[in-house]
Amino acid sequence: MSKQARSVEGLTIVITGASSGIGEAAARQLARQGATVCLVARREEELARIKREIGSAGIEGGGKARGKAFIYPADLSSNASIEACCDAILAKHKRVDVLVNNAGRSIRRPLRESLDRPHDFERTMQLNYFAAMRMSLRLLSRMLEQGRGQIINVSSVAALMSTPRFAAYIASKAALDAFSRSLRIELNDAGIAVTTLNYPLVKTAMTEPTKLYNYLPQMDVVEAAGWIVDAVKTRPARRTTHLAQAFNVATAVAPGPALQVLGQFYKRMLARVQKRITRLEQAG
Repeated sequence: MSKQARSVEGLTIVITGASSGIGEAAARQLARQGATVCLVARREEELARIKREIGSAGIEGGGKARGKAFIYPADLSSNASIEACCDAILAKHKRVDVLVNNAGRSIRRPLRESLDRPHDFERTMQLNYFAAMRMSLRLLSRMLEQGRGQIINVSSVAALMSTPRFAAYIASKAALDAFSRSLRIELNDAGIAVTTLNYPLVKTAMTEPTKLYNYLPQMDVVEAAGWIVDAVKTRPARRTTHLAQAFNVATAVAPGPALQVLGQFYKRMLARVQKRITRLEQAG
């Protein structure tokens, strides 16, 4: 696929998880540049708020949005809800140019504390992989008819450099990454691009409950949304950090030593962060 930048003006872009965080910020940025954004999430009141704000003056520093917003409330943990959502989108819009599978959930729990919690893995897989897969397959039919389209799957650096205590999350994102690769191979001659965004830690409502994250570098949500906008314009196969790429290569070449080094790296980092937390708490 060509990496030449294109305009997003006039494109119809479906974004899941659009009621907050990266999805909301991306919707605002894309609409401001003239895209029609279809907002998908559970919270209808939040989607309605974002739609109003996109259509009003003053978003993102001034000026009226050039694009339009439509809302499609859906519970992505329900296959029936996913199908109904896709039906509504396809009935309303003649074209679907881009699907951004952004919705997701994370769970942080050691494996030793997960022995009686297989449902954690099943729920995480449903939202992070199966929902994205169903949205992709359903809307792909329209893209194939058009002879052009793009699927952007939001993943994590954790799928490239495994992180302890996130087995359920990593497994679901690894499945999404593998699905993305298969899609890109099979659709390469159909005018359809497939992009994976392996984000580092992003400061969102999903990361807020984990106190540890407050002491780690986090990407700003507006910058993270910019990755999606850039991906729509240039249609790359993947975007991630240099560190994640390096660990991914190292794990493929020498998995035993690489994973051992990675485990030691996280252990030292966690120890440093916990010492810092203790010092701050003691200082009052």
